[in-house]
Amino acid sequence: MVETPDIVRPDPELVAGLERIGSATASSELFKQFGIRSAHIAGPVCRTPGRRVAGPALTLQCLPKREDLYPVDEYSQPERQLHRHVLYHTQPGDIVVVDARGDMTSGIFGEMMLTYFAGRGGKGIVVDGCIRDFGDASQLGIGMWLRGTTPNFHTQTNIVPTAVNVPVACGGTVVVPGDIVVADDDGAVVVPIALAPKLLEVAGEHAEWEEFSRIKLAEGGDLQRYYPLSDAARPEYEEWRRAQEQS
Repeated sequence: MVETPDIVRPDPELVAGLERIGSATASSELFKQFGIRSAHIAGPVCRTPGRRVAGPALTLQCLPKREDLYPVDEYSQPERQLHRHVLYHTQPGDIVVVDARGDMTSGIFGEMMLTYFAGRGGKGIVVDGCIRDFGDASQLGIGMWLRGTTPNFHTQTNIVPTAVNVPVACGGTVVVPGDIVVADDDGAVVVPIALAPKLLEVAGEHAEWEEFSRIKLAEGGDLQRYYPLSDAARPEYEEWRRAQEQS
């Protein structure tokens, strides 16, 4: 039996707060507050429109296939196949992040594997590559951010899974096991776990004044006054905020 490490999971309230703010606010505030120029996992796009998730990252690393090192086919010696082992760690709310090297010919997971993941409470997958059985897998209720789909199985062509819960480069962005991934229609963003509490604090305020500004702009309000929120409009915002707290 292959032994692979688990992750340390964050406070569920922290995760829920980051899920509410979404990927765009998380990305912009990571830049403004911490100088992280791009936390976006570029390449994988949302294949489950309207779904927003956040959760700690389980990671899977792939490398180019070398047949003498990895002669395993789809069903032989299943416990050598590390794409299974990353799923063995699944707890409710987890997100699996796969560095599949942008490969478009390897289906990292299929319907059966993702059925197991969903049954364990997994929330979403971010794959810098492909899955297969997408039609059936898309009905499982998990969020999916992918480069594409393929009929091929995971080691059929160019790559093989080589490590579980190690730092990976997914879509050109470093993801450390246990980092929080925030993903929605705009894409997937990685929030370094050490920065997550402060990010939630500042981004929560940002999201709140944006909600006020959205209301004002929808009513025909002045863009210069309400976005970004000007000092002149701040008393209005504070009054609106107090009314929200009392209602």
